[in-house]
Amino acid sequence: MKQMDLPGLERLLEVCQRLKRTLLTTPPGGSPPLAGTRILGHPLDPMLAAFYARFGKAMFAADVAGMGLFQLDDTVNHLEAQNRQWQSDYQEQLPVPLFVFGGEPGMAYYYATVPGLADAEGRQPVVRVDPYEDPFALPIASDVDHLFDSYSRYLETLMAHPDYADYGSAALTFPRGIPDILARDERLVRLLRSGRFDPVLTNDDCREWAAQLTGSPGH
Repeated sequence: MKQMDLPGLERLLEVCQRLKRTLLTTPPGGSPPLAGTRILGHPLDPMLAAFYARFGKAMFAADVAGMGLFQLDDTVNHLEAQNRQWQSDYQEQLPVPLFVFGGEPGMAYYYATVPGLADAEGRQPVVRVDPYEDPFALPIASDVDHLFDSYSRYLETLMAHPDYADYGSAALTFPRGIPDILARDERLVRLLRSGRFDPVLTNDDCREWAAQLTGSPGH
């Protein structure tokens, strides 16, 4: 069965290599899960399935900021373990079921898909979850591969930033510092404008973020 193409992932791999950023990957397991496989009640996103058909895990640009996907191979299933912990510790504090698949080194932030907003092909939008104090989620991509693409463009913009030499990743944070890049994701903007993400926008911070992406202050 042919795996789904992931041009955003290809671009992110190329950018990490071109900019000489630390890229850590491991080989996939012998029997990676298929798209739609139920994991703790949620269907596995097809783009995550395509990722895990290629890699067991990945950490992109850990030397400057870092975004990683949980390990899933023949020896370790952090994807299930992290979702079990997520459901135990945080899920009930958010109104929409989420499926966590990655995070940032040394931080508690999660990247998660929103299974309830899947499109006709099963592709699920992505949010970045802040679990500190009162957990909330910022919509950041219409699907997992758009996240990869946006993160690659973030790295290019960060490395070219005039303050990067002095401040490193603090010169431009992801995703807060790049609403213009994320707004190029047309399906993400459509989902926000149509109100599909409204249940996720649980506080003023989230709603202001949505307004930045859609260009509509009254969102």
